[in-house]
Amino acid sequence: MLVNKKKIRVEWGDCDPAGIVYYPRYFAFFDNCTAALFEAAGLPKQEMLKTYGIVGMPMVDTRARFLVPSRFGDDVIVESSISEWGRSSFDVQHKLFKGEALAVECFETRVWAARSRSNAEKIEGQTIPDDVKAKFRTPA
Repeated sequence: MLVNKKKIRVEWGDCDPAGIVYYPRYFAFFDNCTAALFEAAGLPKQEMLKTYGIVGMPMVDTRARFLVPSRFGDDVIVESSISEWGRSSFDVQHKLFKGEALAVECFETRVWAARSRSNAEKIEGQTIPDDVKAKFRTPA
């Protein structure tokens, strides 16, 4: 299973008046980490959209556990991986570490989405190609 690690420096604008990361910023971090995970698998987002004719991978469910606060100037590491594949959806798990401590854990469900064939104004889930899934497996 492919696990991507991304280092993030907590910036002043990520924090609330108490100097800790404002919780919506974590979700922005994790969205960027999902894109980085796909890029690490050889699927840069811009190329992936063209190659597979999708409009994106919108999030349809998310939740997080906040265990240790992060502050301005902290360097944190996010480990991201696909925890489960469905037909047209997949689950991503992000673990944000502050030093050795697990600070935040996030779970996302995303959909492999393309324009509807019957109504170009809508998007709908499409079957995730097997070659995409294969890029996330560890070689035997």
